[in-house]
Amino acid sequence: MNNMDWKLLSSEYLYKDTWLTARRDKCETPDGRIVDPYYVLEYNDWVNGLALTEDGQAIMIRQYRHGLKQTLIEIPAGTMDDTDPSPAFAMERELLEETGYAFKEIIPLGAVSANPGSTNNLTHMFLATGGVKVKEQALDDNEQIEVILMPIEALQQLIAENKLLQSLHVTCVYYALQHMGRVQFK
Repeated sequence: MNNMDWKLLSSEYLYKDTWLTARRDKCETPDGRIVDPYYVLEYNDWVNGLALTEDGQAIMIRQYRHGLKQTLIEIPAGTMDDTDPSPAFAMERELLEETGYAFKEIIPLGAVSANPGSTNNLTHMFLATGGVKVKEQALDDNEQIEVILMPIEALQQLIAENKLLQSLHVTCVYYALQHMGRVQFK
């Protein structure tokens, strides 16, 4: 196989903030073509997880998403903090903050990229099992999250009806269901 990696010739930050960093790169392809400009959005890695209570209920969250100007049902998720030692630690922290639940097991399901053409981060996916409510939510200032418990079948129906809109969350749910033996790919 031929090397298809681009060589980075220069990089310039156009905007840097906590939630958005944009840079302009100048690159050279293996056949010598110059690609300028090439824009990249930088983010910390993200985590998301299908979280299940001790009795197997899916712990979903409902919150407003300003990008779509809609209130959506999602799985718990968040941004890794610079102080998080691992994606699993970040997932456990996010679950506790957003839902108030602690879990017996946090199972890694792999990582995916939202858009490898223009973003630099990964989303680490998990299945959290044995959830027990141990405290109240500890939400960020801009978060208003309602916790919803539902049977796995109801979650599968949301996906079948295209009502779970966050694509990274749908991917995680599919990987979790596959891990649980509830979805099989041929």
